[in-house]
Amino acid sequence: MAKSATETPLMQQHNSIKAKYPDAILLFRVGDFYETFGQDAVIASQVLGITLTKRNNGNAASAELAGFPHHAMDTYLHKLVKAGYRVAICDQLEDPKATKGIVKRGVTELVTPGVATSDKLLEHNSNNFLAALHFADHITGIAFLDISTGEFFVAEGDKEYTDKLLQSLQPAEVIFQRNKQKFFKENYGVSFFTYSLDEWIFADVYANEILLKHFGTHSLKGFGTDGLTAGIIAAGAILHYLKDTEHPNLQHITSLQRITKEEHLWMDRFTIRNLELVGPNENSCLYKILNNTVSPMGARLMKRWLLMPLKDINKINERLQTVAYFIKDVTLKNEITKSIKQAGDVERLAAKVPLKKINPREVLQVAKGLQQTKIIKAFCEASNNEYLKRLGNSLNPCDYILQKIITEINENPPAAANKGGLIATGIHAELDELRAIASGGKNYLLELQQKEAQATGISSLKISFNNVFGYYLEVTNLHKNKVPETWIRKQTLASAERYITPELKVYEEKIVGAEDKIFEIETQLFQALLHELQDFIAPMQVNAHVMAIIDCLTCFANNALQYQYHQPTLHDGFELSLKESRHPVIERNIPVGEVYITNDILLDNAQQQLIILTGPNMSGKSAILRQTALITLMAHMGSFVPATSAKIPLTDKIFTRVGASDNIAGGESTFMVEMNETASIINNLTDRSLILLDEIGRGTSTYDGISIAWSIAEYIHQSIHAPKTLFATHYHELNELENKFERIKNYHITNKEIGNKIIFLRKLAPGGSTHSFGIHVARMAGMPPALIERANEILLQLERKNEGEVTPEKGVAATADISNKVKALTMPKMQLNIFDAHSITFEEIRTILATVDINRLTPVEALLKLQEIKEKVN
Repeated sequence: MAKSATETPLMQQHNSIKAKYPDAILLFRVGDFYETFGQDAVIASQVLGITLTKRNNGNAASAELAGFPHHAMDTYLHKLVKAGYRVAICDQLEDPKATKGIVKRGVTELVTPGVATSDKLLEHNSNNFLAALHFADHITGIAFLDISTGEFFVAEGDKEYTDKLLQSLQPAEVIFQRNKQKFFKENYGVSFFTYSLDEWIFADVYANEILLKHFGTHSLKGFGTDGLTAGIIAAGAILHYLKDTEHPNLQHITSLQRITKEEHLWMDRFTIRNLELVGPNENSCLYKILNNTVSPMGARLMKRWLLMPLKDINKINERLQTVAYFIKDVTLKNEITKSIKQAGDVERLAAKVPLKKINPREVLQVAKGLQQTKIIKAFCEASNNEYLKRLGNSLNPCDYILQKIITEINENPPAAANKGGLIATGIHAELDELRAIASGGKNYLLELQQKEAQATGISSLKISFNNVFGYYLEVTNLHKNKVPETWIRKQTLASAERYITPELKVYEEKIVGAEDKIFEIETQLFQALLHELQDFIAPMQVNAHVMAIIDCLTCFANNALQYQYHQPTLHDGFELSLKESRHPVIERNIPVGEVYITNDILLDNAQQQLIILTGPNMSGKSAILRQTALITLMAHMGSFVPATSAKIPLTDKIFTRVGASDNIAGGESTFMVEMNETASIINNLTDRSLILLDEIGRGTSTYDGISIAWSIAEYIHQSIHAPKTLFATHYHELNELENKFERIKNYHITNKEIGNKIIFLRKLAPGGSTHSFGIHVARMAGMPPALIERANEILLQLERKNEGEVTPEKGVAATADISNKVKALTMPKMQLNIFDAHSITFEEIRTILATVDINRLTPVEALLKLQEIKEKVN
């Protein structure tokens, strides 16, 4: 207490406000600067690269200080938020000129990653979701809100479904009960920015109360959220959090949409990762390849369509037929695309109105968007496509506010409302009169300057203005002896004198008074316009959503025309038939002049349910697996696909087990991760599932791996659901399954041997492969010729000793057999120099092990490596 008594009033005010926001960096407005103090200043200086100083603020010890000019707020704010900090913006709440003593200050906004609204903090092509989780007894409620667009979603599900939604929508921030922090990290990882709230906030009654108050309704039934008690609690927590972070203006959040698991094709997070649907790498990400939309709202919707494809065959066909319609009528497609592009980001512009973040230029862009809405509406309603007509009918050009904006806002308004000149002439009579006085007064000052210069003979005379004593006449020292006695000296500089005259002060009062009044009237008119514009937020949001849908469909049409995609046929049967199919991402990245090798793929539940796919390393097995899934996924989005024809059954789930790496943080080996993912597939498959398995069992010993892979294939075939499955493997022993099970068929990737070289033909053909060509790949990788020669010798010996096919039925005998083969290998005699024993040899062994990827070794390659190491230590 004694210390606080010595603090200056400014620091007392700062500390009292900081105490309310202890976990946020407080940007404290002082004059024209935002200042930070203490630990906040230390962090700000490190993150922003600004100077850290010390100032004595009345304390015995000086406090750290770091600040930046207020007009640089956007530049620095996004750096702090991107670095993962919550930032409280404390502004001056009254005019310092009109206040005696300390200026009243308060936090006007608390910015966190999930409630960011600044353009610099947002990705135009991605949503910026705030997520809330409510962990109930046996279910999790989850809600997502993008405050920059007003989109508000709610869902419920188990741990797996919650994880899938988090991975799909990638929220910028996740909030949940304070006592669930450990639970969240254990189940959903540490990659999310999180914030915990008091448990009392997550209560049914409170959530309903806060939601009903916000939407102004008597119940939430109209939003289709009946029975989603946990989801409603999560949604209520989001609105509470917005209130806590000083975001009271939420009129653009007009509805609550339910995400229903049954409406979308299911993909778990492993599948989303394995298929590389989204990600930072533009060359290997399906989203980057498909997304050729022309509007930010279209790009955001495209990502949701990709991660949550439809399962309703009627809705899918509606999209496909509209894409086909655009392909037939290219002129219509091009005209609509042009209008959508010119409309701008209608969704985020609409949200800026209640948030009070919109500037005059953006208001004019709102009008341009409404003008384009009118054009798009006419095109849609005149089309012969029922879906387009329905979309067009839901568009609303909002003629009243459109005309009002065009009439009242200047054609070239300033970027900020306080710059003046934003209201058009003829709107307000007094405003026009004041402008005439202001412009006329300035002209008079120029005339006065010329008149006085002639009268006094002071050729360098000039009239200027400053905030201390207004307009003044400035005379250089060379001419100050010519100054008339009637001029009143106000300031002396090193090289000049400044004067005022009675005549100058009269016109100053007129001009300054007019400019102040002009600013006041323009501000009132602009605020009145924004107030009226708020009534049109809901229809503008509908316009934005409809434009986003049309943008995605025209994008699909453009992709089909440019990359030779064809319309898939979706059906209620079980046959998957692809003719001349291609991988949509790989084909876009092949070298110029190289032809993509297409493949036919056939799967059905009756004749060819499970394909065992074998072939050389690097031959393209994984590509065939992935393209089958991607084509199925694209069809369920409503997109045309990279195949000359595609007959695709309605699919409810796509599962993949492609590649793996150790989960070191979780204490899990490659094999454990592999088995967890495979178990998830086995326990959730249906008759409409598509399963892709790549190299199952490679994370353990050879015969363990063969046994597990064999039993998994057998289990899937014998399952009552008989799901369609592609199973790529290095275990050629699995080719034996074709002889034992009627719906398992062997296929391989063809190759051609020329001399001692291998050429991969990348073509799918019936029959199994008996050779992995691992040694050929080693040669291609640049292994020393001596090593390759020795590997061929060992391989030849192993093959000569191979007595019959190995299957899991041979059990322990098979394991003993491989041991005997290794013992029988002819070993070259080697003698190591004593001085090399503890240095060169072990260094060579370490080098060998460091270059080995055990996840990709075939059984033969593993033996070769083991043999190579044994030779070095014998």
